[in-house]
Amino acid sequence: MKKINGVYENLALASVFIGVMKKPLCTAFSAYIRAERGIEKRAAYAAFVAEIYKGGGSLTKCVQTLISEDENPYVKTTAQGKKPLSCIEKSAKKELEFFTEFAALTTADFAEDMDVSEMQIPSFDSVKTDMNAFYKKRLRSIRKYGYGIFSSHGMFRLSDDKEIEPIISADNTTFDKFIGYEEERTKVIENTRMFIEGRPAANVLLCGDAGTGKSSTVKAVANAFFEEGIRLIELRKDQLSSLPYVMAKISGNPLKFIIFIDDLSFNRSDDHFSMLKAALEGSASAKAENAVIYATSNRRHIIKESFGDREGDDVHRNDTLQETLSLSERFGLVVLFSKPNKQLYLEIVRVLAKKYGVTMPTSELEIQAEAFALRKGNRSARCAEQFIDSLL
Repeated sequence: MKKINGVYENLALASVFIGVMKKPLCTAFSAYIRAERGIEKRAAYAAFVAEIYKGGGSLTKCVQTLISEDENPYVKTTAQGKKPLSCIEKSAKKELEFFTEFAALTTADFAEDMDVSEMQIPSFDSVKTDMNAFYKKRLRSIRKYGYGIFSSHGMFRLSDDKEIEPIISADNTTFDKFIGYEEERTKVIENTRMFIEGRPAANVLLCGDAGTGKSSTVKAVANAFFEEGIRLIELRKDQLSSLPYVMAKISGNPLKFIIFIDDLSFNRSDDHFSMLKAALEGSASAKAENAVIYATSNRRHIIKESFGDREGDDVHRNDTLQETLSLSERFGLVVLFSKPNKQLYLEIVRVLAKKYGVTMPTSELEIQAEAFALRKGNRSARCAEQFIDSLL
C-alpha cells in the first residue's frame, strides 16, 4: 500500500508535466487511489487497466507516449533552440523520476495493495525504464519527433470543431506500390527533400486525370519522410477559412508540415478562394515558415469556368478572369499526371496481376483489361486496380 500511495503522492507534485496528470490513464490511477477498499477499489483498478489496454497493454509504453506528447514549457523552449530556466529543468528531471516509478508498477504491486492474489485480477505489462534518459533522447531528436500529438502520428485532419486530430487509420501507401509516373513523383519527392533540408521549397499542385495517383503520391511522401520530421494535415476545401488557425498552431513547432488539400476546385464566387490565394502568396496570417501546401485537382486551372464567366458583367472582366484562372500559377510547382497510354495501362495490369497471383495467359489478361477500361470509359491506374479486384 505504501509503495503505490508513495508513487501517487510524488506524481501529485507534477507541474512541468501537469498536462500528463490530466490524461485518462493518470486520472484513472488517481480514482484508484481514492477508491474505498473492496468492490469500489477493484472496479477502479479495472478501469485503470482498461486505459493501459487502450494503449497496447504496457503501462511503461503508455507513460512514454504521454510524456512524449505533452506540450509543456520545457519541451517548447528546447524546440526553439533555447535553454530552459534551471528551475524548470530541475523540476522536469525530478518529475521524470516520478514517472519512472509509476511506469514500473506491476500487477503484483496492485494485488498486494488490494490484498488479493495476482491471479485474481487483470494483468498488464511493465518494465523498469529510465524516463529521464528516454526523454533526453527525444529532445535530442526534437526535429524528428516534435512534441504534442505530432510526436506519435504522421497524418492529421481538422475536425468539425476546428481541432487538429490524428488520423488513426491513416493511409500507409509507400512508393514501392506505385507503377509508372516515376518522373512526376520524383519532382514531388525532391521538393519535399528541399523542404526538410531548409532550402526554398514550393507549394505543389498535382493536377490531371482522375485515378492517376495524385493523392496517393502526397500520402506516400508523408509516410516516406515521417522519420525525418514530415507531418501531413489534411483540410477540406470548406475548411480553408481555418488556415490561419492551423498555421498558428504549428508555427514554432520544429517539425515540417504539409497542408494537404485534396480534389481542389472553386467556383468563381467561392469564398474560400481568397484564403488559399493569401496562403500561396505568403500572407503572414495564412502562412507558417514550417509549412507548404500540397493540393490535388482534376482541373489544370482549379477554377470551374463557364462561358458565362467569359462574358461576365465586370467592368474589367478580363482582369477578373485572369485572376481566377491564374490561381494554379501561384503554386511554385505544378506536376501534371496524365492518364496512362495503352502501354502503361497494360504494364500496370500485368504487374498487379503478378503481385496478387492472378493466373491467366498474358494475351487474355490484356484483352480483358482493355475491355474493362472501355466499359469504364478511360484507362487509369485506378481502373487497372479495379480490374484486378474484379478478377480476384
